Amino acid sequence: MAMKTYTFDELKDKYIGEVGTSKRDEYEKTLKEELQAYHIGEAIKQARLAKNLTQEELGERIGVQKAQISRLEKGKNITIASLMRLFEAMEIPLTLDMGGIGKVSLC
Repeated sequence: MAMKTYTFDELKDKYIGEVGTSKRDEYEKTLKEELQAYHIGEAIKQARLAKNLTQEELGERIGVQKAQISRLEKGKNITIASLMRLFEAMEIPLTLDMGGIGKVSLC
């Protein structure tokens, strides 16, 4: 007897809800936000490594424990205030080039 296989989209439709339903929309929104936070966390980690800093050293520079730096690098608890402190501590410009849409200043 052959086992039926399902696509990921079919499973999402069945267990989360079909596209256009409020439950599915909320799921997709949360997933997008978590992915963006993950990318920000990875960028923080790469910047720290480029500056040859340990998590502990960076934490000391901004007055937090190593565990908080670890959480930030995993995309957790990221705020504009924490980003500003991190950028200043690593001497990264507080202006981000957003490509064709211009630049954003965090200060």
